Amino acid sequence: MRATTGAVVCAALLGACGSEGGPDRTADSVSGHRSTADAADRRTGATTRIIPGVGSRLRGEIPARSRQVIAVYGKGEDSADATVVLYTKQGRTWHRTNSWPAHNGKRGWTTDHREGDKRSPTGVFTLTDAGGVLPDPGAKLPYTASGAFQASHTWPKSHWHDFDYVIAIDYNRVKGTSPTDPTRPEGQSKGGSIWLHMDHGSGTSGCVSLSKPGMAYLLRAIDPAMHPVVVMGDRPHLDAA
Repeated sequence: MRATTGAVVCAALLGACGSEGGPDRTADSVSGHRSTADAADRRTGATTRIIPGVGSRLRGEIPARSRQVIAVYGKGEDSADATVVLYTKQGRTWHRTNSWPAHNGKRGWTTDHREGDKRSPTGVFTLTDAGGVLPDPGAKLPYTASGAFQASHTWPKSHWHDFDYVIAIDYNRVKGTSPTDPTRPEGQSKGGSIWLHMDHGSGTSGCVSLSKPGMAYLLRAIDPAMHPVVVMGDRPHLDAA
């Protein structure tokens, strides 16, 4: 666990997913949501030589040493529905370890994310830091437990636990710091605080959200020694050659 020293700047959360202008009140429920992963790769435990649905362009951005990939398959460019799949590489083979229904930005996806656009950034990003309101559940990533993650209670009650568990996606942030660190190396206009976090049943302000059991599983499974990354986007952009 990373020790929390002094007061974490709560204003950092103002740029966080779910808090840019307040939470979405138009629910795109996960009820009845179906996985968009390839039919041949739906079964947990399935193996493949390449990660299904990820074309050569993004596949080439996955570091050769990465042996854990979280693939976020967005339903469509303007859709908030997605599926999260964890793949683990053994030898030359990728194993489909687990999957969950999920949400992304309420307005869908973009290859040029901007502050407040309510779209999730498409691309390949490393995963180096985690945290949340709740105590460390056994994370292998450095984990910051702090009340500074607490979502505002002026939001609907369904959003209060969004940040109980968080994994920072290394988009426009400083690696090796708490997810609440407000530093934006590429400038404020490029947005930031793009996280994996707990789901409230609808689209986010740019993050990817899934169930509490799913987040706890990922926190225990994602291992920095395996150089984990997330590859994320809507299906056509993910599959681009």
